[in-house]
Formats: sequence, C-alpha cells, structure tokens
Amino acid sequence: MQWNKSLICFVGQSLRESERMMRGNDKTTAHQPRMLRRALDFIHENSHYDITIRDIASAADVTPRAIQYAFREHLNTTPLEYLRRIRLERAHRELLSADPAFDTVTSIAGRCGFSHPGRFSSAYKQVFGTEPSRTLRSS
Repeated sequence: MQWNKSLICFVGQSLRESERMMRGNDKTTAHQPRMLRRALDFIHENSHYDITIRDIASAADVTPRAIQYAFREHLNTTPLEYLRRIRLERAHRELLSADPAFDTVTSIAGRCGFSHPGRFSSAYKQVFGTEPSRTLRSS
C-alpha cells in the first residue's frame, strides 16, 4: 500500500510540473506568441465550463484557425486536446484528494467540465491507466 501512495504522490508532482510548464511558467514563455498565452490563460481559468474553439480564439482575439495553428506550432497539440488534458489533470487531482463517502466520480467529472461520464472514464483510463473510481477509492 505504501508503494501505491508513493506512486500517487509521484504522479501528482509530475502533473503539477506538467501543468506549470504548459501554462508557460518556464523559459519558453518568451517564445510563445501573446495570443497563445492569452488562450492558455483562458483555458486554465475556464476549463470547468463548456467552452469551444471559438471561445478560446475569441479570448485570444484571433480566428479559430489561427489559434489551432499556434497550438500545433508551439505546443504540438490542438486547443481542444489541450483543454481535455487540463480537465483530466484537474479531475485526477480532485479524485486523489476527494472523500469517497461524499464525492462521486460523476460529480467530480462534472465539476471539471466533463458532461458525459462514460467518455470521461474512458479518457481517464487511457491517460492514467486506471478507472477513476479506483483512484477515488484509493484516496
């Protein structure tokens, strides 16, 4: 059991570092266009809402195509995939710190911006290698 807790702590630290880097808090920030930084900030601040590519582009004051290009060029991903990853990381952190007696996977997924529990579970398992319900029970 101690090994599992160590692994969970390591994964949590890795996720925090990943999020810090994705938000642009490293030396690559200077090389990212301002509109990309605005888009990233918008995603992080609004990931729990039902946002679209148009919302992200509007926040960055560019067209949807321009923001898609910037994400591909600088982050090697799409805006919506980036959004999904941020939501999954947030859900993972919440599942690890939740009380199974009071929280459910569905409620946590909803708070993190996922409207379809089945799709959330599939995406979560693909990224973290386990079902979200197991993560919740282990917290």
